[in-house]
Amino acid sequence: MIDWLHALERGHEAHLWYVLVDDALDERLLVRFHGLLNPDELARNGRFVFASGRREHLLTRVLVRTTLSTYCPEVDPRAWQFAATPFGRPEIAAPTVVPAFRFNVSHTDGLIVCLVAVGREIGVDVEATTRARPGDVEIADRFFSPTEVAALRSLPTEARPDRFFDYWTLKEAYIKARGLGLHLPLDRFSFHLGSDGGVPAPPIRIAFGPGIADDPATWQFEKLDLTPRHRLAIAIRRAPAEPDLTVRYLPVDPLRTPPARPPARS
Repeated sequence: MIDWLHALERGHEAHLWYVLVDDALDERLLVRFHGLLNPDELARNGRFVFASGRREHLLTRVLVRTTLSTYCPEVDPRAWQFAATPFGRPEIAAPTVVPAFRFNVSHTDGLIVCLVAVGREIGVDVEATTRARPGDVEIADRFFSPTEVAALRSLPTEARPDRFFDYWTLKEAYIKARGLGLHLPLDRFSFHLGSDGGVPAPPIRIAFGPGIADDPATWQFEKLDLTPRHRLAIAIRRAPAEPDLTVRYLPVDPLRTPPARPPARS
């Protein structure tokens, strides 16, 4: 059997590690985690006004560091160095490791996630669906494509918040994978989700408007409720004729540092 790490290296899989913030409230645990951050991260952590913001930032940085060391156990979690691209996406700056791991993180109220793949553009977004507001449809009017707005408004009122979060997380995952941030206008590309009644569910498709040079056949998307109150979406670049990658969802026990390592290669 091909183990997890081998499948990741060969490009067959992507791994989504996640931690529930409520599972990491022990102050002794948080104090220990501070020892994994570099001086810049510690300084930034100290600038958060509220304890909840400091805790979320701390757990996000620790999740990235320990997850990468899960795949590269020869690298101490404290040794990873990161640099931001011109549009702000963090990437590994040192040490140089083979294969070339890529990662993307997202966090929201109560949940932090880290997506890992090898040599691919990837993006992930997670949102707390309990934050739905009556004005979300008006937000869609401003930022979503006309096709998406029409599809959203065609739904019964009670179904609109759920579809709003589908679109929002998918759009965020895609622009994060591209690494261009809001330089990609949200209304210039559209997601088509198909019928929710299909079994299995139809694949999620993307379509591009004027000004976005991209090939919709090169993208794989997934969406799911990772918990009853958290919507998650993933974007992965692959070759047009390549099969979809398997995405493994891997919970992290905060009491373990680093996370449990996938089985070693045979």
